[in-house]
Amino acid sequence: MSEFRYKQVIVFRSDLKMSKGKIVAQAGHAAVSAGEESRKHHKNWWKAWRQEGQCKIAVKVKSEKELLELEKQAKELTLPCALIIDRGLTEVPPGTITCLGIGPAPAEKIDKATGMLPLL
Repeated sequence: MSEFRYKQVIVFRSDLKMSKGKIVAQAGHAAVSAGEESRKHHKNWWKAWRQEGQCKIAVKVKSEKELLELEKQAKELTLPCALIIDRGLTEVPPGTITCLGIGPAPAEKIDKATGMLPLL
């Protein structure tokens, strides 16, 4: 398998204990929203990522605080990102921050923010 040069990372809060279905729905929101940010602001990254096969990685943090710190770091690295805030219709209260989509962007740039996080 060849190494991907571009990727997208979806970061979840492990403290929420969401069901698999809820996690998948939130991942969809994060992937689409962060992808749109990349398409708008880093079109070359977005195009290259799509041509490579749209690599996505799911990782986790332990708390909302960690997720917000990671969002701040992603923005400092000028990475396209999208924080997902749930409407509260199913498993979590309204306004709950569930996950963060980062990228697509160059893998080495995303790894500076997320490379140390455990897989989901």
